[in-house]
Amino acid sequence: MARSLVRFLVLFLAISICHSASIFQPISDSHRSAALDIFKPVDGSFGSLEENYEALRSLEILGVEKKLDVGETTCGSVSKTLESSSSTPKDWLYALKVNGILKCKIEAQVFEEIISRLQTAVKGASTLLDFYCSIGSLKLIKDQTSKTDLHLSDAEGVLYSIKALSQSDGRWRYSSNNPESSTFAAGIALETLAGVVSLASSKIDQSMIGTVKNDVLKLFDSIEKYDDGAFYFDEKVVNVREQLGPLSTTSSVVRGLTAFASVTTGSFELPGDKILGLAKFFLGIGIPGDAKDFFNQVDSLACLESNRIAIPLILSLQSTVLSVTKDEHLKIKVTTVLGANAPPLTVKIVRAFSSQSKETTIVENKELTYDPQSESYFLDSVPKPVDVGNYIFIFKMVPHDSDHQSVYATGTETRVPIVVTGLIKFDVAEIAVLDDHGSVDTQKKLHLGGENAVSLSANHLQKLRLSFELTTPYGNAFKPHQAFLKLRHESKVEHIFVVGNSGKRFQIILDFLGLVEKFFYLSGRYEIQLALGDAVMENSLLQDIGYVELDLPEPPEKAPRPPALPVDPYSRYGPRAEITHIFRAPEKLPPQELSLTFLGLTLLPFIGFLIGLLRLGVNMKNFPTSTVAAIYAILFQLGIAAVLLLYVLFWLKLDLFTTLKTLGFLGVFLMFVGHRILSHLALASAKVKSA
Repeated sequence: MARSLVRFLVLFLAISICHSASIFQPISDSHRSAALDIFKPVDGSFGSLEENYEALRSLEILGVEKKLDVGETTCGSVSKTLESSSSTPKDWLYALKVNGILKCKIEAQVFEEIISRLQTAVKGASTLLDFYCSIGSLKLIKDQTSKTDLHLSDAEGVLYSIKALSQSDGRWRYSSNNPESSTFAAGIALETLAGVVSLASSKIDQSMIGTVKNDVLKLFDSIEKYDDGAFYFDEKVVNVREQLGPLSTTSSVVRGLTAFASVTTGSFELPGDKILGLAKFFLGIGIPGDAKDFFNQVDSLACLESNRIAIPLILSLQSTVLSVTKDEHLKIKVTTVLGANAPPLTVKIVRAFSSQSKETTIVENKELTYDPQSESYFLDSVPKPVDVGNYIFIFKMVPHDSDHQSVYATGTETRVPIVVTGLIKFDVAEIAVLDDHGSVDTQKKLHLGGENAVSLSANHLQKLRLSFELTTPYGNAFKPHQAFLKLRHESKVEHIFVVGNSGKRFQIILDFLGLVEKFFYLSGRYEIQLALGDAVMENSLLQDIGYVELDLPEPPEKAPRPPALPVDPYSRYGPRAEITHIFRAPEKLPPQELSLTFLGLTLLPFIGFLIGLLRLGVNMKNFPTSTVAAIYAILFQLGIAAVLLLYVLFWLKLDLFTTLKTLGFLGVFLMFVGHRILSHLALASAKVKSA
């Protein structure tokens, strides 16, 4: 029963995952909650300045930056980095990026010194990353200060130096000494060129700008696509310092593209479907668990949210599962990637068809109604031709304002899989025992979905027939993904059979004469269970019907034996049987008077020892008089007393192992102090004899 239920759940989940794979949802509160878990400051900081910027930028985009107080500590790091003479342009770049968010108090003189060093760095730059850090830092200083006169002395020369690193396929090299071209480097180059244009004192040669735009178009020729309409860039460089995945590479290109487009004039001849596909790629990865990936996702979506080429609009469904029985409405919301409201649109269903029969159109050119209160588009009800099943709905969005068609990327069409569910009706359900001629011997009605306690009996010459009808809420024939009949012997041996159908009618006939070997000639009671399941069934069932008492013939000598029952792997971790131990009855003890007499006899030697000491005239004349020797003598006597006390405790309370362990420590102690006091006495005796 449990295994059948598991199989049904696995099938249901697999269908659900397949139908939700192409559904894209904009940034929501789940991202904001995850950001607070991913970016956790330690001692008022997120780590390095680069990590601080990525965390602060992500929290700023999601609007939750005020929930974390990291300003004082991080601003201290920013000030220290900007004022340090050993800082590199990369250090300044991230310090200035953090400063742009936190607005730290930086002296104007600090910026002046950095500008001078950055101008020199730009002139001596030889690699793409050198240009990127130096020019990016200068642009940030210009944005964060009132220095409108901050310009590159030879902007066009710098632009040509950077352009010399470009390749014919739209990718770029990191340096002239490196022959490998990189898609990730193309994003860095575009962002750097955007900084050059911003810092130019005069208008840049437009032919050069047009050349860069052509490079962008060539780069997009190598873009890759998923089946769900998502577009992405992948790094093709083999010899790189670190492995860059599609997320980092695509993020770099999007960041560079949107930055370059914001500082140039004219249009980019990029299809809106590809811009929308980039947004789908970032939304399709869900919520990354890595801080770097989370930043790349959120920052790229923020760049797409306000880019000058085309702002992608995301069509999302409140639910991709609709119930015919509950008369649920199809609700659609159109937003930007960060969840902002879209401009006025017309949203309509271009076509809807069953995933099993694409030729039959069930809905066509149906415009959805807009609800200004919920800011969503809805279909009043599921059309009656749409019965339970799996469907493909094709939507199209068109802005009301014609000027918005060039501003927003809506895509040509959006395909969305939708599951329509409902309550399936069970009719004319019965189970019967037939004789060898097919005539009904015993027949009983069944109430599928209710209580059943059928008891039947049959022999190997008879047959068992189960039949029922399944219809949808609209009266159409319904065939579930699972229709199984299971017979389980009292020895726990199970047999599963598939129930076939012809139209609405489902029927299975079990001929016991042909199944005796399959049943291993096991007579006795067989529990009967029926499993009906489908992702679109709201009343899938796994029901016990009753039992049949089978009388099968005796097995021949070489008849197959029942397989060994599988061992539950979890049983090894279950509770074990309680171990009971009967102790041996205690021996009979002697009388108490005899024990006391024996104790007295054992004490006689000790008493004799004390009397002997008195007879010998023990005195304290030889007790050491010096402080150190006296301490050792006292410790030695105390050690002897401790050993005697230990013997008493062993007699009264302690066990042998504890006594021996303690005696070992006391023995080492007595050896040490005894040796010292005996050495002292021997030295004193030698001095007396020599005198």
